[in-house]
Amino acid sequence: MSAMPSSSSPSASPSAAASRPFRLTSSAFAAGDSIPREYSCDGANVSPPLAWSGVPAGTSALVLLVDDPDARDFVHWIVLDLPGADGGLAKDVSPSAATPQQGRNDFGNPGWGGPCPPSGTHHYRFTLTALRAKLGLGGHPGGGAVRDALAGARGTVLGTATLNATYSRG
Repeated sequence: MSAMPSSSSPSASPSAAASRPFRLTSSAFAAGDSIPREYSCDGANVSPPLAWSGVPAGTSALVLLVDDPDARDFVHWIVLDLPGADGGLAKDVSPSAATPQQGRNDFGNPGWGGPCPPSGTHHYRFTLTALRAKLGLGGHPGGGAVRDALAGARGTVLGTATLNATYSRG
Protein backbone atom coordinates (compact mmCIF):
# COMPACT_ATOMS: atom_id res chain seq x y z
CA MET A 1 0.00 0.00 0.00
CA SER A 2 1.52 3.31 -0.98
CA ALA A 3 1.69 6.09 1.55
CA MET A 4 -0.74 8.94 1.12
CA PRO A 5 -0.21 12.43 2.50
CA SER A 6 -1.19 12.86 6.12
CA SER A 7 -4.26 14.92 6.86
CA SER A 8 -4.80 17.41 9.63
CA SER A 9 -7.72 17.50 12.01
CA PRO A 10 -9.83 20.61 11.58
CA SER A 11 -10.48 22.89 14.52
CA ALA A 12 -11.73 26.39 15.25
CA SER A 13 -8.99 28.11 13.26
CA PRO A 14 -6.90 27.17 10.22
CA SER A 15 -3.64 27.72 12.12
CA ALA A 16 -4.72 25.32 14.86
CA ALA A 17 -5.59 22.71 12.20
CA ALA A 18 -2.14 23.05 10.66
CA SER A 19 -0.53 22.41 14.05
CA ARG A 20 -2.28 19.04 14.45
CA PRO A 21 -0.99 16.70 11.74
CA PHE A 22 -2.24 13.11 11.71
CA ARG A 23 0.53 11.31 13.62
CA LEU A 24 1.33 7.79 14.77
CA THR A 25 3.93 7.32 17.53
CA SER A 26 5.15 4.74 20.04
CA SER A 27 6.50 5.28 23.54
CA ALA A 28 8.68 2.18 22.99
CA PHE A 29 10.73 3.56 20.06
CA ALA A 30 11.08 6.72 18.01
CA ALA A 31 10.50 7.00 14.27
CA GLY A 32 13.46 5.51 12.41
CA ASP A 33 14.86 3.79 15.50
CA SER A 34 15.20 0.10 16.22
CA ILE A 35 12.23 -1.77 17.68
CA PRO A 36 13.26 -3.09 21.13
CA ARG A 37 13.91 -6.84 21.39
CA GLU A 38 10.93 -7.25 23.74
CA TYR A 39 8.55 -6.74 20.80
CA SER A 40 10.32 -9.27 18.53
CA CYS A 41 10.48 -13.05 18.19
CA ASP A 42 13.77 -12.83 20.10
CA GLY A 43 11.98 -11.39 23.14
CA ALA A 44 8.48 -11.57 24.61
CA ASN A 45 6.93 -10.98 21.14
CA VAL A 46 4.28 -8.60 22.50
CA SER A 47 2.78 -5.74 20.53
CA PRO A 48 4.27 -2.29 21.16
CA PRO A 49 2.24 0.58 22.59
CA LEU A 50 1.01 3.00 19.93
CA ALA A 51 -0.67 6.40 20.08
CA TRP A 52 -2.23 8.58 17.41
CA SER A 53 -3.40 12.15 17.26
CA GLY A 54 -4.74 14.64 14.74
CA VAL A 55 -7.26 12.15 13.34
CA PRO A 56 -8.97 13.84 10.36
CA ALA A 57 -12.49 15.17 10.83
CA GLY A 58 -15.15 12.80 9.53
CA THR A 59 -13.17 9.68 10.43
CA SER A 60 -15.44 6.80 11.46
CA ALA A 61 -12.78 4.10 11.68
CA LEU A 62 -9.03 3.56 11.68
CA VAL A 63 -7.17 0.54 10.30
CA LEU A 64 -3.62 -0.34 11.36
CA LEU A 65 -1.42 -2.47 9.13
CA VAL A 66 2.17 -3.28 10.09
CA ASP A 67 4.37 -4.81 7.42
CA ASP A 68 7.97 -5.41 6.39
CA PRO A 69 8.75 -4.01 2.92
CA ASP A 70 12.11 -5.83 2.94
CA ALA A 71 10.24 -9.15 3.01
CA ARG A 72 7.72 -8.46 0.22
CA ASP A 73 5.38 -6.55 2.55
CA PHE A 74 5.14 -9.44 5.03
CA VAL A 75 2.26 -8.57 7.40
CA HIS A 76 3.05 -8.46 11.13
CA TRP A 77 -0.18 -6.98 12.49
CA ILE A 78 -3.62 -5.85 11.38
CA VAL A 79 -6.09 -4.04 13.64
CA LEU A 80 -9.45 -3.21 12.10
CA ASP A 81 -12.18 -0.66 12.64
CA LEU A 82 -10.64 1.19 15.57
CA PRO A 83 -12.67 4.21 16.77
CA GLY A 84 -12.16 7.27 14.55
CA ALA A 85 -10.67 9.51 17.21
CA ASP A 86 -7.33 10.30 18.81
CA GLY A 87 -6.28 7.34 20.95
CA GLY A 88 -3.95 4.39 21.03
CA LEU A 89 -3.28 0.76 21.73
CA ALA A 90 -1.66 -0.44 24.94
CA LYS A 91 1.38 -2.68 24.98
CA ASP A 92 0.64 -6.41 24.60
CA VAL A 93 -2.78 -6.40 22.94
CA SER A 94 -4.06 -9.95 23.36
CA PRO A 95 -4.60 -11.81 20.07
CA SER A 96 -7.71 -13.40 21.62
CA ALA A 97 -9.28 -10.06 22.57
CA ALA A 98 -12.70 -9.52 20.99
CA THR A 99 -11.90 -5.83 20.62
CA PRO A 100 -10.07 -4.52 18.87
CA GLN A 101 -10.68 -6.84 15.91
CA GLN A 102 -7.35 -8.16 14.68
CA GLY A 103 -6.52 -9.66 11.35
CA ARG A 104 -4.32 -12.66 10.61
CA ASN A 105 -0.63 -11.89 10.22
CA ASP A 106 1.57 -13.67 7.68
CA PHE A 107 2.78 -16.05 10.39
CA GLY A 108 -0.81 -17.40 10.13
CA ASN A 109 -2.09 -16.12 13.49
CA PRO A 110 -4.43 -13.35 14.60
CA GLY A 111 -2.73 -10.48 16.41
CA TRP A 112 0.85 -9.27 16.58
CA GLY A 113 3.73 -11.24 15.14
CA GLY A 114 6.90 -9.38 15.98
CA PRO A 115 9.95 -8.75 13.84
CA CYS A 116 11.89 -11.92 13.10
CA PRO A 117 14.09 -11.27 10.05
CA PRO A 118 16.22 -14.19 8.86
CA SER A 119 19.28 -11.91 8.62
CA GLY A 120 20.31 -8.29 8.42
CA THR A 121 18.30 -5.23 9.24
CA HIS A 122 14.67 -5.06 8.14
CA HIS A 123 12.35 -2.07 8.04
CA TYR A 124 8.90 -2.11 9.62
CA ARG A 125 6.10 0.17 8.46
CA PHE A 126 3.22 0.92 10.83
CA THR A 127 0.46 2.50 8.72
CA LEU A 128 -2.72 3.90 10.26
CA THR A 129 -5.46 4.71 7.73
CA ALA A 130 -8.38 7.01 8.56
CA LEU A 131 -11.66 6.05 6.84
CA ARG A 132 -15.11 7.62 6.50
CA ALA A 133 -16.66 4.18 7.15
CA LYS A 134 -15.61 0.89 8.73
CA LEU A 135 -14.16 -1.73 6.42
CA GLY A 136 -16.63 -4.20 7.90
CA LEU A 137 -14.53 -7.32 7.28
CA GLY A 138 -15.48 -10.25 9.49
CA GLY A 139 -13.28 -12.68 11.40
CA HIS A 140 -9.51 -12.41 11.09
CA PRO A 141 -8.87 -11.24 7.51
CA GLY A 142 -5.36 -11.49 6.12
CA GLY A 143 -3.24 -8.78 4.57
CA GLY A 144 -4.50 -9.39 1.03
CA ALA A 145 -8.15 -8.99 2.01
CA VAL A 146 -7.42 -5.86 4.05
CA ARG A 147 -5.30 -4.28 1.31
CA ASP A 148 -8.02 -5.05 -1.27
CA ALA A 149 -10.68 -3.51 0.99
CA LEU A 150 -8.53 -0.42 1.54
CA ALA A 151 -7.91 -0.10 -2.22
CA GLY A 152 -11.66 -0.32 -2.78
CA ALA A 153 -12.21 2.33 -0.12
CA ARG A 154 -9.93 4.91 -1.78
CA GLY A 155 -12.75 7.46 -1.94
CA THR A 156 -13.32 7.12 1.77
CA VAL A 157 -9.68 7.38 2.88
CA LEU A 158 -9.22 10.65 4.77
CA GLY A 159 -5.51 10.27 5.49
CA THR A 160 -2.71 8.03 6.66
CA ALA A 161 -0.12 8.27 9.39
CA THR A 162 3.03 6.16 9.20
CA LEU A 163 5.65 5.19 11.75
CA ASN A 164 8.77 3.49 10.40
CA ALA A 165 11.30 1.50 12.44
CA THR A 166 13.93 -1.20 12.01
CA TYR A 167 14.97 -4.46 13.65
CA SER A 168 18.15 -6.55 13.42
CA ARG A 169 18.69 -9.98 14.89
CA GLY A 170 21.92 -10.91 16.50
